[in-house]
Amino acid sequence: MPFDMALVSAALVALIAGATRGFSGFGGALIFVPLVSAVFGPKVAAPTLLVIDTALTLPFVASALRACIWRQVAPLAVGAVVAVPFGVMVLRHVDALTLRWALAGLSVVLLGILVSGWRHSGRHGLPTTLAIGALAGTLGGAAQMSGPPVVAYWLGSGQPSSLVRANLFGFFALVTLASGTAYVANGLMTLEVGRLSLVLGPAYALGLYAGSRAFRGASDRHFRLAAYWIIACAAFLSLPLFDGLFGR
Repeated sequence: MPFDMALVSAALVALIAGATRGFSGFGGALIFVPLVSAVFGPKVAAPTLLVIDTALTLPFVASALRACIWRQVAPLAVGAVVAVPFGVMVLRHVDALTLRWALAGLSVVLLGILVSGWRHSGRHGLPTTLAIGALAGTLGGAAQMSGPPVVAYWLGSGQPSSLVRANLFGFFALVTLASGTAYVANGLMTLEVGRLSLVLGPAYALGLYAGSRAFRGASDRHFRLAAYWIIACAAFLSLPLFDGLFGR
């Protein structure tokens, strides 16, 4: 593992990703996985984030599980859990560069949907809800990026930011269990993942703390604007064009 400027850059990415996750309840993977993948590859970056995020967000999950609305979370989570193994298969077999371009493109599409002002009634049928969950699960297994489809779904319903954030933490808790099981089964939890988790974990923890404190004073409008910027910046910076910033 290269202990050089690339690792310092990865620690900075972890700090920003943690702050984003702490503030909005999602977005950490949108920043962490594409940029850290520029140096260590998706097969290391995605499991590393799962280890770090799982260990450090437990206090947030405990309170979110009490605040989220399970009738909204459960159908999406079921679809996601079923699809996670397919996402892991994508991670294992799809070319890393191709995967990163695809993830960046998807982020742009979802951002366009949000910015367009699209709204739904929040009463989609079960098949549609399961399909959205399945898309999220596929992205979660492939790159720990299950958030964007679910964020677009819940923000599109016009729900308050506090509820969206709580639902996201509850949703991610269930999807993380499925992803972690699939990663172990496919041999992706390596010594390199463990070492990188120990190095980047403190920066991510500091970001989580700062982001959660910032959320306390945020309005619904600020939350939505932050969500848009998170997706936009992640899509832009995740492009392989920026690999040179990480020493590659």
